[in-house]
Amino acid sequence: MTTVTGAAFADRDRDVLPCWGTDTGCEGESAMGGHSHSHGVGSHAGGRHRWRLAVSFALVGSYFVVELVYGLVSGSLALLSDAGHMAADVVALGAALVATRIATRPDTTGRRTYGSYRAEVFASLLSVLLMMGVAVYVVFEAVRRIGASAEVSSGPMLVVGAIGLAVNVVALLLLRSGASESLNVKGAYLEVVADTAGSVGVIVAGWLVVATGQPMWDTVVALAIGLFVAVRAVALGREVFAVLGQHAPSGVDPAAVADDLAGVDGVDEVHDLHLWTLTSGMHVATAHLVTVERTDDHAVLDEARDLLRDRHGVAHATLQVEPASHTGCDRVGW
Repeated sequence: MTTVTGAAFADRDRDVLPCWGTDTGCEGESAMGGHSHSHGVGSHAGGRHRWRLAVSFALVGSYFVVELVYGLVSGSLALLSDAGHMAADVVALGAALVATRIATRPDTTGRRTYGSYRAEVFASLLSVLLMMGVAVYVVFEAVRRIGASAEVSSGPMLVVGAIGLAVNVVALLLLRSGASESLNVKGAYLEVVADTAGSVGVIVAGWLVVATGQPMWDTVVALAIGLFVAVRAVALGREVFAVLGQHAPSGVDPAAVADDLAGVDGVDEVHDLHLWTLTSGMHVATAHLVTVERTDDHAVLDEARDLLRDRHGVAHATLQVEPASHTGCDRVGW
């Protein structure tokens, strides 16, 4: 959606603004008067995949109790570490579900002008913190056990690990399609990926203990699982902080966007260009377009809007058109 402001406003009293993620238009006031949008569940990826999160939450939550009990009974650190991953999954999936509900809830205060979509990003941040917490605990516990004797029951490890693997694979299949569209779903998906690795590790550890008679393999595998989870958490954390830091969207080159806007017929200069991501799949831009004299501002706006949407994937842009003779625009330094 593109909003006209500044000098062009005198020639254009209202804009018809297409709503985010919908096929129909919604009328809004011009930018000088403000406008409101109604964003439904279908307007962002997290809402579309909520049912997948709900089913995964039920599966993982139910199995967590089983794995925790057998981990305590068997004395297996690998099994307990996987139960810890499951606990983190339960919290992360629950937070993701709550976040999708908050994100689709209409704003009644009038103060959240971009809605509550960032709730999903904060849920992803919680997933990162949980994954790092579990990884640190498992690595610490594994290092502490090195050189110490431990009794590990390999039978429960193998059985519970195999069941846990089946549960995680189902959850992975449910969340996979949404992971590429929503950072929120991706956080939950990576939690389940870590759990899947944990379940495989439990099975491998159980088999090695049986084959070699050495309980140390339980500790070695737990250490490997902890390091694997930490790497995944760091990767997701970088994406989350890129959104919270309002970096340019991944795959969007600000210099290229500026050059393309400057190439629009009638545009003489582009300044105060800002690009960022509100939440997954929602890229936002603002820019000032300085035009040459006797330029059709409406045509400039239409071409700039289409260019941002079709070439750079930015569907929400607020563009201010300024004739070259206009001197009232003070450029900010950020």
